[in-house]
Amino acid sequence: MAIFVHKDTRVLVQGITGRDGSFHTRGMLAYGTPIVAGVTPGKQGQRFDDRVPVFNTVADAVAATGANTSVIFVPPAFAAGAVLEAADAGLELVVCITEGVPTLDMVRALPFLQERGVRLIGPNSPGLLAPGLAKLGIMPASIVKPGHVGVISRSGTLTYEVVWQLTNAGLGQSTCLGIGGDPVIGTTFLDAVEAFAGDPQTEALVLIGEIGGDAEEQAAAYIREHVTIPVVAFIAGRTAPPGKRMGHAGAIVTGGSGTAADKIAALEAAEIPVASRAADIVDLLRSARPRRRAS
Repeated sequence: MAIFVHKDTRVLVQGITGRDGSFHTRGMLAYGTPIVAGVTPGKQGQRFDDRVPVFNTVADAVAATGANTSVIFVPPAFAAGAVLEAADAGLELVVCITEGVPTLDMVRALPFLQERGVRLIGPNSPGLLAPGLAKLGIMPASIVKPGHVGVISRSGTLTYEVVWQLTNAGLGQSTCLGIGGDPVIGTTFLDAVEAFAGDPQTEALVLIGEIGGDAEEQAAAYIREHVTIPVVAFIAGRTAPPGKRMGHAGAIVTGGSGTAADKIAALEAAEIPVASRAADIVDLLRSARPRRRAS
């Protein structure tokens, strides 16, 4: 099995006829993802690539196809609205790929999702890929291999690099998850760790963090108390100067918090080995041992 997707997942794509939406929808279809509908206002009645029906609204698409999951490729100014529309239509899982979504838009949207029990991945996320099951987003399918290593990352490109290294080393993945690099996101490191800890297919875990915020520290505290499978980590941005944003909107050290040193110290205090380079993750994982619960 995998986290957040399952054999009954039925996917719709919001923004399916746009440049990015159409390109990545073809990639998801090629991987075998069960895409049952697309949504672009004003284009109801069309069929994407002669196979996926397009609807004006998410509610129309859900009523006609039974979709329960959305992948969003909508411009930043409208992305939060698309997330709210998906949640209002009763979807279980919403994956927002869009980068540059205004932070205040997400601050207003998250309580609405939480009230309805909707899981959001992103925004500014490459999505997730459950090898052999479904690709939701933009991760390259050619780099993955079915297996038992869970991957959680704040960085899309680092996810691809690490997953490729794992695959080349014969270490397949249960689910590869990009949680997104914005300051306000739906699914945090802690949420993802909890999900992987409850997944019987996942026998080891890789955390790919970066400077900014305290998400990695929270995850480390949870792992220390509750997780028994081997866990290894990498923190990007060790040499970033304070006050300078490095790539992602959330990758910024402010007020003396969110530094790489803080995160590494928290992880090591939880007995989680931290790689100095992304290239060292495979060796760390191979030498990792099952953990003992602190409680």
